Amino acid sequence: MTATGTASRAGQRVFGGVDSHADTIHVAVVTDNGGHLADTEFPTTTAGYTAALAFLNAHGDVLAIGVEGTASYGAGFTRAARADGLSVVEVNRPDRAERRRTGKSDPIDAYAAARAALSGRASSAPKDETVTGIRALHNAARSTVKARTAALNQVGHILISAPDAIRARYRALHGKPLIEALARLRPTGDAVHTAVLTALKSLARRVQALTVEHDELMAVLDDIVTEHNPGLRAAYGVGPDTATQLLITAGGNRDRLSTEASFAALCGVAPVPASSGKTNRHRLSRGGDRAANAALYRIALVRMASDSRTRDYVARQTAAGRTKKEVIRLLKRAIAREVFRYLTTTVTVPDIADLRPARQAKNITLTAVADHFGVWPAVISCIERGTRRNDDLANAYRDWLTTA
Repeated sequence: MTATGTASRAGQRVFGGVDSHADTIHVAVVTDNGGHLADTEFPTTTAGYTAALAFLNAHGDVLAIGVEGTASYGAGFTRAARADGLSVVEVNRPDRAERRRTGKSDPIDAYAAARAALSGRASSAPKDETVTGIRALHNAARSTVKARTAALNQVGHILISAPDAIRARYRALHGKPLIEALARLRPTGDAVHTAVLTALKSLARRVQALTVEHDELMAVLDDIVTEHNPGLRAAYGVGPDTATQLLITAGGNRDRLSTEASFAALCGVAPVPASSGKTNRHRLSRGGDRAANAALYRIALVRMASDSRTRDYVARQTAAGRTKKEVIRLLKRAIAREVFRYLTTTVTVPDIADLRPARQAKNITLTAVADHFGVWPAVISCIERGTRRNDDLANAYRDWLTTA
C-alpha cells in the first residue's frame, strides 16, 4: 500500500458490523456512504477479538459497530470493543421478509449490521454488564422451577397408573403433604410395589431439593436486585422475580431507555389501535418482551387484589363499561410508566430499619400492630423487612410506635 493510500484510508470514516456465533464472529466494514469495503471471520477468543478490532481500525476511523447478540454470542466482542473505546450498538436480526429477499449468510448479516449502525436504525446501547450476574442467577432459578414442575408431573402420572393399594394410600394427599409423605417412604412389597414406591420417593426428594435450591437462589437474587435498584424492588407488588425480569429486559443501562413510551413498547404494553367503523378502541399489544409483559401482568394482579387505590381505579373503569382485559391493559401501561421512572432515575426508599427494633423494645407483637391498622400481620412483617413498600403505612406505624 502506498503512503498516499495509507493516509486516505486513515482518514476514512467507516462503520463495522458483526454477525456473532458460538465459535466465530464475522466482521464487515462499510464506508460512511454504505459502500462495502471488506469482511472476514475471526474466532471468539481474546486473540480473535483483538484481531477483529485491528481489522476494523485498519480501514479507517470506526464511528460505530453494529453487533447482533450483544448479550449472548456477541458479548465477548462487545466487551472488547467497548474497552477499546469504540461505540457499539445493538442490532436486531433482519426480519423474515428481508431475509427472503436478500438471502442469508454470515457476510450478508455482518454487512446488514454495519448498515444498520450507519443508518441509525440500530441505536440502542448494549445491555450493561451489571445485569450479567442477575441474568445468570435468574436462569438458574427458572430452571429449578421447570425441573420441579416436571418432577411433580411425573409423580402425578405415576400415581395415576400405580397399583390400587398405593393409589388408595395417597389419594387424599396433595401438594406439599404428598411430597413429604412420599419422601419418607420405605419401599416394601412385591417387585412392582417396590419399583413404584422407589420411583415416587426419588421424585419427591428431587422436588424437595429443587425447592430448597430455588429458595436459596431467590434469596441471593433478592439481595442483589435490592442493592441494584432499591426503588424498583420496594414498589408495591414487585417481588424479587418480577424485579429481576424487568432489570434484565431493561439491560441495567439507562441509556438504552430513551422514553417511557419506548419502554412500554419494549414490554408489549403500548396500546395498539383496534378501531373499525364506529368502534374506537385499543387492544393489548402482542409484541415486545413477553417475559417483561408477564412481569407487569403479575404486578397488576397483585395490586388489583390488595391495593386500595388500584381497586378503586378498577371499579371506576368497570363502571365506565370497560372489560377486565381493557382495564388490565390500562393498568399495565400505567405500571410500565412507573417502572420506567424507577429504572431511569434514582428513587430514594425511606429507611424502615428502625421499625422492628422499636416494636420489639416495647414488646409489641406483629398481631397487635396488624389489629390496630386493620391489616394482616404479614403486611407489617413485609414492611419491617423492606420487601413491601407502603410509605403511608410505614409513617403511620412509626408515629404509633412513638406514642404507644
